[in-house]
Amino acid sequence: MKSGPRTKATDASPEETSAPRRSRVSGMDRALQVLDHLYTSGEPAGSYAIAKAVGAPLSTAYVIIDELVERDLLSRRPDGLVWLGPRLYHYGLAYARTLDFLGEASHVMHELGREIGETVQICGRDGDHMVVLAMADGPGHFRVMSEVGTRVPLNWTASGRLLIGHLPDAERIAVFKRSAKASPTERAMTDAAALSELAEEAFKKRLSIQISETDFLVSCVASPICDASGACVATISIVLPEHKVVANPELYGKAVCDASEAIERKLGWRKR
Repeated sequence: MKSGPRTKATDASPEETSAPRRSRVSGMDRALQVLDHLYTSGEPAGSYAIAKAVGAPLSTAYVIIDELVERDLLSRRPDGLVWLGPRLYHYGLAYARTLDFLGEASHVMHELGREIGETVQICGRDGDHMVVLAMADGPGHFRVMSEVGTRVPLNWTASGRLLIGHLPDAERIAVFKRSAKASPTERAMTDAAALSELAEEAFKKRLSIQISETDFLVSCVASPICDASGACVATISIVLPEHKVVANPELYGKAVCDASEAIERKLGWRKR
């Protein structure tokens, strides 16, 4: 009697023939495991204890911990134990300020939107770009293309110029030299020296206006939000049709400047 066809080992599926693979943990993941362990335990620990807690080879833990100490993300005590470092403290303070800032700024943003009847944005700097941090749509049919998270080159917008207006001239020029790009409407200035001069002037006036530089028939009126040191940390801006700004720049300029000052007062950055 003939037996049935034999199945060769090579016919088996990969799941049946391949040995279980060990997942490789990246250096970033290991660093986060170390930080998370210390945060969760709430007390300093030695390298051996940390390696055992996170399931990492001792040699790997030593390397990761040394690198974190070198970067001030961890601090090593005289007894050899390590704890969370000063750099994390500064990150935490910056994050907390951001939460406070956006909360207060959003209230003013919505108030301004209701008062002026137009779209209002809070914008910040992300390297060589301006980024929309918060936005309140106006009640009318006019809508802007940018949404929260939108990033555009600093030279395209009124807010972008303000965000580096407090910097020294040489630093402003360096930023614009590497980042200035032609806008879709081809109306945005790209000359670094001229942009630096405009940024300084707008920052001193606490008012920047751009007309149709990014989108046709769309304008922006912005004012800086400055911290206690005088640095521009964000802007509040009104985005509206070009003809409205041309017809009444004083109205929108005063409204946005009053709003930026209100935010600064709420955060204790401006004397009443």
